[in-house]
Amino acid sequence: MTAIARARVLLLNPNRSTACSAGIDAAIAGFRSPAGPTIDVATVADGPPGIYSWQDWHAAVPPLCRAVAAERADTYLIACASDPGIEAVREVTPRPVLGVFRCAVATALLRAERFGVIALVDASIARHALALRAIGAEPRLAAEIAMNTSIEALLDPQATRAALVATGQRLVERGAGAVILGCTGMAGHRTALEEALGVPVIEPCQAAVAMALGIVVPGTQNASRAA
Repeated sequence: MTAIARARVLLLNPNRSTACSAGIDAAIAGFRSPAGPTIDVATVADGPPGIYSWQDWHAAVPPLCRAVAAERADTYLIACASDPGIEAVREVTPRPVLGVFRCAVATALLRAERFGVIALVDASIARHALALRAIGAEPRLAAEIAMNTSIEALLDPQATRAALVATGQRLVERGAGAVILGCTGMAGHRTALEEALGVPVIEPCQAAVAMALGIVVPGTQNASRAA
């Protein structure tokens, strides 16, 4: 007799920061339920320490592909807000692979006519533009502004909070009706920013998990089966 295991959603943090992974895990904890799919967060241990440059972005791709090949899941989420290597990763598995930035943009477009993005560094903006062009959403971008800080600083509950709020306010002034947090290290600031800005603030991993649940919950196929 074969029993079908619970469906599994796997978020892969392509940088090797376990602190960043812990922040992602905290951000998506509310989506877990005893009867629902398993939602796991894994750190790609041989990925770059952070994704700041195009070199980091490209360096993350082979480790991501290896991680997907090694880990069985029903839906994979690339938990970096520049969606590194999504096309390459999709070649590794027949299962759905979602980029969290693309999911965040789709969510923002359901909430507002135009959206803004808070980027980690200036170099992030070009990577986001690549994703926006790929999904045809570039005309709906009101503005994108970089924090030019480190992931470690963002993980501090207070160190960058005021700067994040100020950046979000500039985006709203430029016409953003929703604001996307353009780095998973910003996850812990979402609620405070939304209260301060008065517009929807979209955290990419939360947006991606919501979409992943929409994929796995109605279906009957599960990658993991136990005898």
